[in-house]
Amino acid sequence: MAPRIVLLHATPVAMQPIQTAMAENWPDAEPINLLDDGLSIDRAREGNGPISPSMIERFVAFGRYGYSNGADGILVTCSAFGPAIELLAEVLPIPVVKPNEAMFEAAIARGGQVGMLATFGPSVAPMTDEFDAFVAGSEKSASLRTVVVGDAIRHLRQGDAETHNRLVAEQAPELSDCDAIMLAHFSTSRAAQAVRQAVSVPVLTAPHAAVDRMRALVEGKAGGQG
Repeated sequence: MAPRIVLLHATPVAMQPIQTAMAENWPDAEPINLLDDGLSIDRAREGNGPISPSMIERFVAFGRYGYSNGADGILVTCSAFGPAIELLAEVLPIPVVKPNEAMFEAAIARGGQVGMLATFGPSVAPMTDEFDAFVAGSEKSASLRTVVVGDAIRHLRQGDAETHNRLVAEQAPELSDCDAIMLAHFSTSRAAQAVRQAVSVPVLTAPHAAVDRMRALVEGKAGGQG
């Protein structure tokens, strides 16, 4: 039986990039999409500070529901819920993958100054904490500098991916002195081609790396390796 991977979405704009990555990198899996866009709406209303306990509780309940669908693994596609994802991973007996952990590890492996282009402000603090934690556990030395591209995500939510991509790419030269640039969100991966045309440094995206990480965890577990 194909492994069932539940994709937890907190915004519709993250859905297409991960669906594409699943189809390309793990076509034998059975992806199940669960969306609660109220999570990202209310997370944005909380501002750029720490995620609230009530929001963590809501997210974990969402993840538990995902698990009840017969999940062999849960892949979260929104990057603004780091502490909630960590708690979910503690309470469930299956692999739970953060959206950016594989991309972060790839960037840190390069070392030096890493840039990040983000479009959702509340995600920056938890992602920075996650990045710093990976650096602390790595033999490499790396630092993170983030540029938040205002208004880009609004255009994407309105169906205007072209303007979203252009706005993201226009900010990329601010990070052209970095050793690598990460596109912070699954939704931002749409702009990868435009960003690569704007800068000469490597540009990393999250969806395919996340699928590869989830596949390794699930297949390793099935094979008695995890």
